Amino acid sequence: MTPPVSPIVPSGGISLYVHVPFCKTKCPYCDFNTFQGIENLMGPYLGAVMQELELWGRLLEHPRVNTVFFGGGTPSYLPSGYLQQILDIARTSFYLSPGAEITVEANPGDPLFLDGGTGCEELIQAGVNRISIGVQSLNNDLLGLLGRRHTADAALEALQAARSAGISNVNLDLMYGLPRQTLSQWEDTLATLLAQCPAHVSLYCLTLEEGTPFHHWAEQGKLPTPDPDLAAEMYHHAEAELERAGYHHYEISNWCLTGLESRHNMVYWLNEPYLGVGPGAHSSLGQNRFWDVASPVKYLAAVESWASNGPHFSGTIDGPLLESIPPVDGHEFCGGETACSETMILGLRLLDGMDLVDASARAGADLSFHYQAEIRDLEDMGLLETVGGTLRLTRPAYLVANQVFTRFVE
Repeated sequence: MTPPVSPIVPSGGISLYVHVPFCKTKCPYCDFNTFQGIENLMGPYLGAVMQELELWGRLLEHPRVNTVFFGGGTPSYLPSGYLQQILDIARTSFYLSPGAEITVEANPGDPLFLDGGTGCEELIQAGVNRISIGVQSLNNDLLGLLGRRHTADAALEALQAARSAGISNVNLDLMYGLPRQTLSQWEDTLATLLAQCPAHVSLYCLTLEEGTPFHHWAEQGKLPTPDPDLAAEMYHHAEAELERAGYHHYEISNWCLTGLESRHNMVYWLNEPYLGVGPGAHSSLGQNRFWDVASPVKYLAAVESWASNGPHFSGTIDGPLLESIPPVDGHEFCGGETACSETMILGLRLLDGMDLVDASARAGADLSFHYQAEIRDLEDMGLLETVGGTLRLTRPAYLVANQVFTRFVE
């Protein structure tokens, strides 16, 4: 079957993000658009997301989709069959590429991994071929501090359940730089994790996000502020151990076995097009970024309003079109200087380097000329280097990458 070519999106296709806003409990460090105690909205949410997918498919004229990512929130917390139904609608509303990467975020201890991983087998039947498990730590005291519902043993059991069901492409998320976390604890967690040889590892340094309980407790002195020097030591230890174990460090926070980079996240770092559905989901199509209304209740009403009127085709993604779509809560134009800036900032996160010729084509401007002074200064400072025709961060710049990125801020 030849995929249809939409006049609105590139012929190479787009990626699809589905936001699941439900959590059984919300972790005290999390500032994502997630909610606990609203399970009564799960049924209406399923109907609304399916409806939104169908409407976008019609408006965009059924473009090719290369990757699908279910994030949240906790997609694995949804009742059995929900993800299957969403993927079924995605297949009829879009052209889902053969071999598309389909990822589901999951928490250890969820029903997905119980009873020998029968829930994972259900995901495989739905077409899911990648799982990202929120391990965060393999120390039970730290898991309690983080508000996680699982134990270290449950995290390892979840990995084994996914593999036993037939999903070999598994990512494990870990956090470092935590309050009261010692280097020894981090070394033990990393050693245990690497003994399992996961396909992909993501390591995130804790940030005390304003408005979260962690931030509030730290301000009150109830929680120690993380030590940045210790966090840096943890990062460098992870770099060395993962390299020794044969992992490719392809993005500042991400490592993988050969050829198993997250294809979906690569779309973000390459500043390529994607569509997001669900409460608060963000999209980037054409030269416009836009986002859905964040409140789940308001999102349900907005999708119902759109469905009653139907999509309106204007031949392009622009402000007037987006303002006519009820679930879209806001939008911004991302051409010109913004496109140049974001292409540099996102692309430099990729540690193999960015091809400035290719990146310039995506941004619509000659980036090597546009930023020649900034690039020269950063090279003189030892933070950037050009190797084999690509521009990349130097290794000492990994932990101070924001100092590099600020030079390209619009």
